[in-house]
Amino acid sequence: MAMLINRRAVLAAGAGAAAGLALPGLAHADSLHQPSVGFVLNAVTLDGGEQVTAVTLDTSRLGPIDPAGLTTGTFSVHAKATFPISGDPAYDLDRPVTAARLDRRGNIVLTLSHAEGQPGGATLGYVGSKGRNFRLDLVYTITQNAPITLRHGRPVTIKRFVQGRLANPEVDAFSHHVSGSGMKYRLYSPARHGKRPLIVWLHGGGEGASLPDNYYDNETTLRANRGALGFATREAQQIFKGAYVVAPQSTSAWMQDGPRFAPLIHEIVRDVIRGHSVDPDRIYVAGCSNGGYMSMKMTTVYPTTFAASVPICGVVTSLSGGPTLLPDAELAVISTPTWLVTSLDDTTVDPEANTVHAHDLIPGSSMTLYDNVVWNGHQFPGHWSWIYVARNDPSIDGTHIWQWMAQRQR
Repeated sequence: MAMLINRRAVLAAGAGAAAGLALPGLAHADSLHQPSVGFVLNAVTLDGGEQVTAVTLDTSRLGPIDPAGLTTGTFSVHAKATFPISGDPAYDLDRPVTAARLDRRGNIVLTLSHAEGQPGGATLGYVGSKGRNFRLDLVYTITQNAPITLRHGRPVTIKRFVQGRLANPEVDAFSHHVSGSGMKYRLYSPARHGKRPLIVWLHGGGEGASLPDNYYDNETTLRANRGALGFATREAQQIFKGAYVVAPQSTSAWMQDGPRFAPLIHEIVRDVIRGHSVDPDRIYVAGCSNGGYMSMKMTTVYPTTFAASVPICGVVTSLSGGPTLLPDAELAVISTPTWLVTSLDDTTVDPEANTVHAHDLIPGSSMTLYDNVVWNGHQFPGHWSWIYVARNDPSIDGTHIWQWMAQRQR
């Protein structure tokens, strides 16, 4: 997938060194005619959001490289990120190289220091005044500090590096689409043939569009967290025996106009059913925060569409003192099997007034309450309980939430 980057950024990516490449046999050539080396930014969507975890240098065409000469100090990597709307800086720093190796094609891969909560690797930035995540404009500068050696013993010093695309295999596995009504969505298609279930993932408020800023990217839904990606993992696909995963992107926030968005989401569901081999009796809806609200709203508007619903830290009351988003009367007639999830330390959406209240009213519903949100030793904000669902952690009487969903049929 192409990066959100302009021509000036591409030029800046290679501005740390003069053009040219010192190669055996080219010592006397005009440096303007010597090739440059491109590089790819390799990203992974962590539980706390997408980070650039490595860069791959397109060095295979230089000839076989002696891996013994590669060290963490052979190259330096600098990252600069700015917000696309304002141009304000997000970070400007060196990315420590923790490993240097050759991949199977002979390209040099530089692993960068990364971890949950670590600054400087994120591909998204949150703007509080707009309540949205934005894809950052990223400019990476590579500097070679010592020659690399080809296997026949000759040293090579690369003088110019050109930034290429952002590669995230999990995100790239989802194709891009736009519904007839103009709502964008991403779709994962399973490898298995025959009628397969469909999982609808509804994002949180931070992953919607910002139309006043002309920002509607169809990207942040897969890069801000693992909500949709979790259902496309090998583990989930085995549990569901192959499943389509669709992730619509709101033009604002689902809570702002749930009644209007419900038919637009339903239109996308119908589009996927018409265009693919979907089992209409195994359609599931799940979502977090804004999307938790919307997953419940979908089951009130379309009570016979979904085989199961998983609202995560969803909103039923108003966060701003306005009218109740999901009145008690609507919750009390939900007939779709529902499993609600939240964390008791959620300071964004009151768990008692929302998740617990909804559980008390939705007939036959299940609920998982966590004390806090901790995964792999890292504590996240209490609102981020979707991390547990994305990892298939909630369980009741030994049955985990993905298995529970997969067992439900309309």
